[in-house]
Amino acid sequence: MKASQFFSGNFRTGRSGNRRAVNMKPFIAGLTVIFIAGLLASAQNRVASPYQGEADGISVGGKWVEFRSEEKMTGHKKVRFELQADNYLSLSPDYKPRVEIVCTNRNYTYADFNPGMPLGPPNRPGFWGQPQIEVMVRVDDTHHYHGWNWVRGRFLSMDKGTARELLGAQIFKVQIPGPRGPEIAEFSPAGLDVARVKQDCDLKPKKPSRN
Repeated sequence: MKASQFFSGNFRTGRSGNRRAVNMKPFIAGLTVIFIAGLLASAQNRVASPYQGEADGISVGGKWVEFRSEEKMTGHKKVRFELQADNYLSLSPDYKPRVEIVCTNRNYTYADFNPGMPLGPPNRPGFWGQPQIEVMVRVDDTHHYHGWNWVRGRFLSMDKGTARELLGAQIFKVQIPGPRGPEIAEFSPAGLDVARVKQDCDLKPKKPSRN
């Protein structure tokens, strides 16, 4: 009788253990799915950098992406905030215009507007005679004209005031002259983590002044 009870008890314990093992399988499978989903989400949130030595970018709110790097010889820490336009310009259907704000060792360095297409020749001189192109900029419900420095026919160097206005804007548009008439790059800058920009660049948003 004791032997039968012994085998019967073992049998029942075995069935209970198997049942627990079976019940654990969906739990483990669920954890695996969550883990893989987390890895995929992390990979999708990163943006490949086009520059050697620069880490892949991460989202910092809205359509903004932050890239970090270190200068090899000086060890200076650089941060680059990039915002791509919502549209393409006529001469470059595969590369969107973009704005870059670059900071070094937690200080603002410069801001560039890259139209994504070759720029025409300068159309005005700057204060020191430097070549410039006059652009029209819209920030929310205001607009201004600026002379931005012409850099190698590829970039325009933005003024710091406009860069600050961009940080807190909902609407940002830049109109430049093109071979087929004015070209307008349209941006959606809302959603940026401005506290992060303040930390990395010592740069704060500025409300645009009205004409």
